[in-house]
Amino acid sequence: MKTFTGSVLLSLVAAVYCLPLSHDLAQDESFAENYLKKFFNLKEEHGPVFSRGGLSPMTKKLMEMQKFFGLQITGNLDTETLATMKKPRCGVPDENVASFSTFGNNLKWQKNDLTYRIENYTPDMSEAEVDDSIEKALQVWAKVTPLTFTRIYSGTADIMISFGRLQHGDFYPFDGPDGTLAHAFAPAPGIGGDAHFDDDEYFTFRSNRGYVLFMVAAHEFGHSLGLSHSNDPGALMYPLYSFNNPDTFVLPRDDVQGIQSLYGPNKDPVKPGPTAPPTPDACDSTMVLDAVTTLRGETFFFKDSFFWRTYSQNSAPQQTLIRNFWPDAPVNIDAAYESQQLDRVFLFKGSKVWAFSAYDLVQGYPQSISSFGLPVTVKKIDAALYDPESRKTLFFVDSIYYRYDETTKTMDKGFPKRVDETFSGMAGKVTAAIYNRFAYLYSGPVMYEYSMRNGRLLRVLDNSYFLPCSN
Repeated sequence: MKTFTGSVLLSLVAAVYCLPLSHDLAQDESFAENYLKKFFNLKEEHGPVFSRGGLSPMTKKLMEMQKFFGLQITGNLDTETLATMKKPRCGVPDENVASFSTFGNNLKWQKNDLTYRIENYTPDMSEAEVDDSIEKALQVWAKVTPLTFTRIYSGTADIMISFGRLQHGDFYPFDGPDGTLAHAFAPAPGIGGDAHFDDDEYFTFRSNRGYVLFMVAAHEFGHSLGLSHSNDPGALMYPLYSFNNPDTFVLPRDDVQGIQSLYGPNKDPVKPGPTAPPTPDACDSTMVLDAVTTLRGETFFFKDSFFWRTYSQNSAPQQTLIRNFWPDAPVNIDAAYESQQLDRVFLFKGSKVWAFSAYDLVQGYPQSISSFGLPVTVKKIDAALYDPESRKTLFFVDSIYYRYDETTKTMDKGFPKRVDETFSGMAGKVTAAIYNRFAYLYSGPVMYEYSMRNGRLLRVLDNSYFLPCSN
């Protein structure tokens, strides 16, 4: 039997707020134990691995898993941890993954001109769509390396591509719908480099109502070329699946650095193309956040396609792709706030607003921001701040702000007002805002602390006050 040196599958992970643990706690614990043995190298233990009287052999591995997936680091088998374990995922262990990662031991192709062959097709897509998806997925890697990929139609190619179900001939059976999406093998003779896709999944050409074959294949081919997983949530080689439009997808920098560490750069690129922005870094003192909001006792900090989560029990920020949490959410948002009365979080982008209950988009959304009573002349808001004491929400637009009554669902009379009339010393535009006993108005990379009672400026702080650098 060959050693399984590299496989991946991606999962669409939506965080779960209130899933109850199974009534069969022993079954949940057994499932978690097997999961950690398979993916986080939990050693075989004698006796119970879960202890109800303190630390247990599971604690360290649970914390490793929780840290990797951006969960609250409790060391306990809580509901969100168990829900994440039960999502479809990759077959490669996640232990000790840093930035980009390779399989090591010189597992790379010793030539730059590679061949591939599509052995069969999925019924979910036309053959032309499959051909296009596979070719584009390979070109993702060819654009940034000296590698070339030539399709052949018979014989054995370096990368053999096939669709199959359950036992499909490689000793690593698929598991039916909603489990493993695909797997690929690291460069080696024989099965090395081959990529297999689970035909019990629903693959699509462009739609996000299914798994976009291009995205799954591009990730898999990273393994076929010698890359393992990355812990950068913005990387293609991160273990979790994220929807991207194939027509606008740009290989993230972490993946570029990884593949070029094996093969070097493309010395003759066709033309300079767009480059992907780096994954935002909480340690960047010049970063301007897009929005900040509370959500059920946590704080969310938004930047580009990502957000960080912080908890009162764990101040280390956990970074996640917005669409891994809310698949229907926009990215690069303008503002956000939590309505405690409605138990909803509102995300604003341009002239529209999205409302989410837990991770579900509320029916009827997105809506126009004018649904709050804002004048139609307001095309976007810059920040939103909910004050739980007055139950009012402030909407900041350039140098003015409006005040919305969450109880009556109407705009207060006498608004808009100038920001600096209420918040003394606030000369710049408010770019994000949050309430935490005081009002915190962000303006660029700094924030201003105000008393909501009299608008008096108390302190000027930087972003790290609530979003600490974890490096």
